[in-house]
Amino acid sequence: MSKNIVLISGSPRRNGNTQRLTQEFVKGALEAGNTVEIIRAADKKIAACCGCNYCYKDPAHRCAVKDDMQECYEKLAAADVIVVAVPVYFYSVSAQIKCLIDRLHNPVRNTFKVRKLALLSVCADDSDSVFDSIRVMYRSVLSYFSLEDGGMVTVHGVQNIGDIEGNPLLADAYKLGLNI
Repeated sequence: MSKNIVLISGSPRRNGNTQRLTQEFVKGALEAGNTVEIIRAADKKIAACCGCNYCYKDPAHRCAVKDDMQECYEKLAAADVIVVAVPVYFYSVSAQIKCLIDRLHNPVRNTFKVRKLALLSVCADDSDSVFDSIRVMYRSVLSYFSLEDGGMVTVHGVQNIGDIEGNPLLADAYKLGLNI
């Protein structure tokens, strides 16, 4: 059965290692007959959550902040699967994607039909332990929202654009897309 996949890319760098890993995932997902829509957080104007809780008071859960997040809510609401693709920035996700994630504080998220989440991540450091905090956040989201783990591909040691080329984990990203 075909799935509607929304991939949120948190890399501000065009044609970088995150995008390359994403391309392999998308290739596999499309070959499997799925649809894939990519939200590039860096291309959106998404302000930080101001914690006003207007979205909890508003019957339609509208956010008080009017920006590109409204469009993101619509796309995420239609997703069967959400994939987060992000580089590690100082042991966490990039600021661009963090704003989007924080705006999911909105209870509108409870109307989303998504049941599966997956993670693609890259980092410059040579140690796989750099992903530990992102893995904890990912597993916490899975647990809190009772989502199925769609899988995770993490690639360390890829600092400069193109460093990921030839990495065998690109094939893992393709397989993840194919089997999501």
